[in-house]
Amino acid sequence: MKNNIKNIVVIVSFIIIIWGFMFANILIPDNEFSFSERRRLITFPNYSLQKLLSGEFVDEFEKYSLDQFIFRDAFRGLKAIGKYYLFNQKDNNNMYIINGIIEKMEYKLDEKSVVNAAEKLNEVYEKYFNGKNVYYAIIPDKSYFIAAENGYLTINYDRMLELMDQNTRNMQYIDLFTVISIEDYYKTDIHWRQEKIIKIADLLLNEMGNDAKLSGSYIEHKLYPFYGSYYGHAALKLQPDSMFYLTNEIIENAVVFDHQSNTFGKVYNLEMFDGMDPYDVFLSGAKPLITVYNEDCKNDKELLLFRDSFGSSIAPLMLEGYSKITLIDLRYISTDLLGNYIDFSQDQDVLFLYNTRILNNSSMLK
Repeated sequence: MKNNIKNIVVIVSFIIIIWGFMFANILIPDNEFSFSERRRLITFPNYSLQKLLSGEFVDEFEKYSLDQFIFRDAFRGLKAIGKYYLFNQKDNNNMYIINGIIEKMEYKLDEKSVVNAAEKLNEVYEKYFNGKNVYYAIIPDKSYFIAAENGYLTINYDRMLELMDQNTRNMQYIDLFTVISIEDYYKTDIHWRQEKIIKIADLLLNEMGNDAKLSGSYIEHKLYPFYGSYYGHAALKLQPDSMFYLTNEIIENAVVFDHQSNTFGKVYNLEMFDGMDPYDVFLSGAKPLITVYNEDCKNDKELLLFRDSFGSSIAPLMLEGYSKITLIDLRYISTDLLGNYIDFSQDQDVLFLYNTRILNNSSMLK
């Protein structure tokens, strides 16, 4: 009798769980975004008899179901806990954690991609900057500091620098590897911390021959909690970062023009802190082409900064040396279109500033 009751309880519980999850997934509205993973979720696939017969619909529906499954983040967390602590694996979906620092494995070095990046820089130089002083600098990712010594795969950074040196022409390299450290990065994000890179901004200005000396006089403003782009991918409850952004009179008075939307704004967009990517506080995030005007500058010099997202936080710190800084993101605008927006006859410094992951995946540069 007791065994029969036990079996009935088990069977009923199993049915409730299976049917409960099924009805919950049907009734609960789909989510458009995953804020923890910082990406758009897959929506219900379009149906056609042809797609059904070919199996394409089934494949798309499976991906949709995985993205929209209820308690998805909770199950992702359980998986991560199992991998890290139960099975003692060193990573979860190529994400690993060292002393609270979350990093993504980047392996191996794609030499063709690095050469392609160098050729892209050469293409831009030959099209617009022939005869001008042009510089490039490379930002190491966090793996440069923590991967090898903790037994994780990483790219060959020396070979990357060698390839860039061998394949770039008519431009001077500025070394950042020797002046930056792991403490200069967020623990939960890919980016460097603005309050830590004043030294980098000063170095770049000095190497480009800009006589401006950064005052170093800033007011720090704290935003908390900052859950960086890697936090959700780690799928664990970890300590968030604090984000600091720096202001002074020059930064507060600066005006930002977005060439795509033809709108003006400020250097920091604090509304972005509660959005999909809080790092977009700096210059409102990824933009094809923006210009930051510093009317308090005593010279008429311009900086053309070819950049990825790292450039958003360092550009405000370099404003003391320029009347305007134009930030160009070749991931979102074609090289051939730049002449429609930029007057290249002006007195300009030119800096290509990219992190190692962009160089290792340079097909995104247009």
